[in-house]
Amino acid sequence: MQGFNKYYPPDFDPQKHGSLNAYQGKHALGDRARKLDKGILIVRFELPFNIWCGTCNNHIGMGVRYNAEKKKIGNYYSTPIYSFRCKCHLCDGWFEIQTDPKNTRYVVVSGARQKDEEWDPAENGGFAVHETDPNQGPVDPLAALEKSTEAQNHMNNVQIPRIEALQNLSDHYSSDPYAHSLRVRKRFREQKKLDKAREEADEHIKSVYGLPETLALTAEDEDSKAKAKEQWEQARQAMAERESAKRRRIGAEIAVVPSASSSRLSARAASSRAGGSSSGDPVSTLRAKILGNTARQSGSIGGLGRLKPPDAKSLKSGLVKRV
Repeated sequence: MQGFNKYYPPDFDPQKHGSLNAYQGKHALGDRARKLDKGILIVRFELPFNIWCGTCNNHIGMGVRYNAEKKKIGNYYSTPIYSFRCKCHLCDGWFEIQTDPKNTRYVVVSGARQKDEEWDPAENGGFAVHETDPNQGPVDPLAALEKSTEAQNHMNNVQIPRIEALQNLSDHYSSDPYAHSLRVRKRFREQKKLDKAREEADEHIKSVYGLPETLALTAEDEDSKAKAKEQWEQARQAMAERESAKRRRIGAEIAVVPSASSSRLSARAASSRAGGSSSGDPVSTLRAKILGNTARQSGSIGGLGRLKPPDAKSLKSGLVKRV
């Protein structure tokens, strides 16, 4: 296992030397900083494209890595331009590659030549990456100023008030967490009591009227009352219509029955006259039959009323005597 402890010599003074590197006269980057006094730092550099070495004329593929000397040679606006000087591994020649921030690419400066494998957008009807329209004229300063003014107005009128509102809302909810929690829990307890009372009332109604336990009863409010009243009115009107239709049907049947009986009587009278019966007026005959039937029914009812209570002998014999 690699040790992480450091050896401090007896004559090491932190106030005088500052660090072990300063005490031993070395840099923290080691051998990579041997040319740091000239502004050169040794870094690991990978070729971004295929090249041909200018000394040995050999092909060097993209992705080959070298210990390059990195040095800052200038700026493009605020972006630094770096130079990477590498030694060919096939010969003793040196080649140099620089960054091009303007065109976002690398450029071979000396010692080699780049293999041309780039795709030209202009030949295929497109535009370069760093320019949207080559025919576009110079930027109008007034248009740029107007755009920046609109952005500033939008920020002042929309974004800043929105941020302030969100900040106030956050301060409101996080100012006193205990008070907010107490208020919320109190409201939950009250709501829980109301729900429990409503459940008990529903269970009582179900037990009284024999309703199924799985039936869900709606809460009693103005909307439910109005809806129930409307349904009751509709049911009442439908029942009234059914009763009226039933009365009309019964009335029609009653009107048909007497006419049928009178027609049967007239037919019997005609048949009796045709047969040459000597019984007299058919109405008188019908009246006599009705009176006779009424007399027989009244006689049978009176006889039943004059029955004696049975005695023991008759109960034994199973016979009931009439007076």
